[in-house]
Amino acid sequence: MANPAFSTNPAFNGKGVPAIPTPTPEQLQQQFELPSAPDPAAAAPMTVDGTVRVSLGTFGVLLVGAAIGWVTVELIPFLFIGAALVGFVLALVNIFKREPSPALILGYAGAQGIFLGGISAFYEAMLPGIVTQAVLATFCVVGVTLFLFASGRIRASAKATKIFLIVTVGYLVFSLVNVGLMVFGVNDDPWGLRSSVVIAGIPLGVILGVLAVLLGAYSLVLDFDFIQKGVQNRIPKKYQWTGAFGVMVTVIWLYLEILRLIAIARR
Repeated sequence: MANPAFSTNPAFNGKGVPAIPTPTPEQLQQQFELPSAPDPAAAAPMTVDGTVRVSLGTFGVLLVGAAIGWVTVELIPFLFIGAALVGFVLALVNIFKREPSPALILGYAGAQGIFLGGISAFYEAMLPGIVTQAVLATFCVVGVTLFLFASGRIRASAKATKIFLIVTVGYLVFSLVNVGLMVFGVNDDPWGLRSSVVIAGIPLGVILGVLAVLLGAYSLVLDFDFIQKGVQNRIPKKYQWTGAFGVMVTVIWLYLEILRLIAIARR
């Protein structure tokens, strides 16, 4: 299952925005004879460098939001919960919106930043040093994945993506069942089945956490692959925002999974 930020967008799934073809001499002559040239900014294609710059900007907003969530968690304890709900709604809007909206994407980054800052502060209060560990681990996973993809040593394939889809759906079903057991009091453990079930001396949550990190890494591969195809197809420059949004969704998920994995392991 590819990142929905890309798979539902016609510019990346090949169902809506066609690749820009190479013009013929006749077409070039027609363009030359037009009374005025089109806006260069509007006609500019998507680039890797441009996507990186936009991504850095959105992650900058995310970090500012995280700082706000971190310092206000004691003053406004439930601010990060409201931010999580806002972020979820904005994520759905951005996923199903055909045209990227920089304002909505930046709004998502800010809301998710507040949520991440708040929940990270709670984890840090329980297990000092865990946030630093999770941040460093996330950087390592993203960096290694990007290096392997850029060097051509790892690529998305139809078979691997099919396995990814099956495992991801199974993981999602387990997560929903686990939350249901906790909500209805069937399992009163803070992590539910993740820590109450132990296999060969290892909590189930640690095993599933490693699996989730691998899923997140492959999801990043799919994200990079979509961006690469968008650049190769010379889709419009505005879809750099979609690329940045898709990568951000995956990185946030990856960080949360690593945070939970370390917490269960340290307990």
